[in-house]
Amino acid sequence: MNRLFLSAVALTSMFAVAAAEPPTDKQALGTSLPLVGETLDVTGAPGWPLKLDWLYDVPSLKDGAGKVVIHWFCAPKIPTCVDDLARVVTMKENSNRVYVVAYINGNKGQAKKLDPIRESEGVGRGTLAFGRKVTALFKTMKIVGPVSIVVDVEGRIALVSTGSSPQEMDARDAKVSALTAAIKEHTMTSEGPAKVVKPAEKFTLKISVKLAPWLKYSTKAPREFKVMTPKDITCDATSLKGDQLRVIDQTLTGAVTCSGAKGSYEIRGNLSFGYDAAGGPGLGTESANWKFEIKP
Repeated sequence: MNRLFLSAVALTSMFAVAAAEPPTDKQALGTSLPLVGETLDVTGAPGWPLKLDWLYDVPSLKDGAGKVVIHWFCAPKIPTCVDDLARVVTMKENSNRVYVVAYINGNKGQAKKLDPIRESEGVGRGTLAFGRKVTALFKTMKIVGPVSIVVDVEGRIALVSTGSSPQEMDARDAKVSALTAAIKEHTMTSEGPAKVVKPAEKFTLKISVKLAPWLKYSTKAPREFKVMTPKDITCDATSLKGDQLRVIDQTLTGAVTCSGAKGSYEIRGNLSFGYDAAGGPGLGTESANWKFEIKP
């Protein structure tokens, strides 16, 4: 009786564990190309070979942050790879928002001939893998022609291109161009008075800037929120600097409270700040205009 009970419990537990284990997809196993909409790290998919031979450094999360990443697969024996190499080099050189991870099915000498990074010209712009493990990856994923996996700044695959015709390469290039054009270091929102407010009624002038997730606000560059007000408008401050501005996560906010006498007004506000990025420090300025009327 006890043996039967224990066997039943063990069998039930085995099925429960099996049911709890999620199925492993082909991308994770490295046996298939990933699909559009899936996520792909700059270092590749979980099932891709570890410790590849790299012509330069290993792929850098820091250098690839905030950029469109192109995982480019090619080989010396693929005739269209030379033409596609020129395209990939052009995309990299025309935009500092492109990071290329090349996988060349060949030895080191062959890889150098299909190198889109171009040694010192591409420092921080990508890297290149070659050798037996890359050959194994090509075989496992059944790659027979040039392949490009285009990943957006959020790490999501926007395009998987397996064609070698000029039209297909044009489509890939256009996708990369559109994605890079859409990249923004920061976005701005503003808040101001209604179109009509009453005399002595208090209202808020506010500008908020949300920084892209791959950036951080500089502690060295000056920050200032400044409003240019006419003489009949009184605010609790017309300039806020440094710690007077509020930072929550990636959002920087400057706000003042104002009131005024009867009349029609236009006020301009500026929020200036600095940020740190992999390529070096940057400066940003956002502005807002508020038009309103004060009357009883």
